[in-house]
Amino acid sequence: MTQTRIQSPLRIGQIVPSSNTTMETEIPAMLRRHARHGQSFTFHSSRMRMHRVTPEELVAMNKEGLRCAAELSDARVDVMSTACLVAIMAQGPGYHREVERDLAEVVAANGASSRVMTSAGALVYGLQKLGAKKVALLAPYMKSLTAKVVGYLEAEGIAVHDHRSFEIPDNLEVGRIDPRRLIEDVKSLDLTGVDTVVLSACVQMPSLAALDIVEQALGLPVTSTAACTARQMLDLLELDPHVPGCGAVLSPRRLV
Repeated sequence: MTQTRIQSPLRIGQIVPSSNTTMETEIPAMLRRHARHGQSFTFHSSRMRMHRVTPEELVAMNKEGLRCAAELSDARVDVMSTACLVAIMAQGPGYHREVERDLAEVVAANGASSRVMTSAGALVYGLQKLGAKKVALLAPYMKSLTAKVVGYLEAEGIAVHDHRSFEIPDNLEVGRIDPRRLIEDVKSLDLTGVDTVVLSACVQMPSLAALDIVEQALGLPVTSTAACTARQMLDLLELDPHVPGCGAVLSPRRLV
């Protein structure tokens, strides 16, 4: 009987808003499904204070990101990512690249070699991996912040045909959304000509349990910011990015 060779655990780091309760559950859930390949993971976080998803709190939270990067690099994580999409996208098109440069500088100054990324950049990355040109999305934000997300994606060459804002400013309340709700909410989107659906354009709005259900119902590629984050992590770690039951960007049918 052939035994799977277990490799030394890879360390996954996340820079997480203090009120986020989703990324420390969905990312481990996805990567643990990857363990059949013989690779194990440990998970580590550093937190930035944030209660309500408002422009003012997002700006204040962003200032804590470099401290968090230094803390995670102390643990010599193999890859680290921010775990808040809108905090970066609200600062204007392309801002994730500036953040990633700043994170890399902190890591290098600390004598570490952690690969760095952002959840905002990961959504762009994942949609590009899917060849997405025209998408529809669900977001929990106030309409003004969702408009920032739409504009950010369109600046990256990804048209947003339709979107829905749930207008929930309390980040804890966002984390309590039942992902099964999205199975119904997605029906309100106009999907004419759309090639990909972003079921959650937010790392705090849970969606993992609904990704495959919605994809099978719609017959379209379906993804989320969390799934795109897991995909980019796996790519940066040079691991097989196929993870079952996690939507299109982690599907073997659509590996790029």
